[in-house]
Amino acid sequence: MKEKIGRDAGYVWKILNEQGIKSIKELRELTKLTEKEIYAAVGWLSREEKLIFERKGTDIMLSLTR
Repeated sequence: MKEKIGRDAGYVWKILNEQGIKSIKELRELTKLTEKEIYAAVGWLSREEKLIFERKGTDIMLSLTR
């Protein structure tokens, strides 16, 4: 399970690195991961202090720290 979450986190990181800021919804559509898988991956990246969170209306936007 831990390995899968790590791979999913790497996939999310790669998309954010290549495409810039994305919403959780956009990341789900791009990765085809389930809601639980996305949140686990985001939690992993957040724990590593690799994400910036911004609220835009009702969406949560994510980008990478630099």
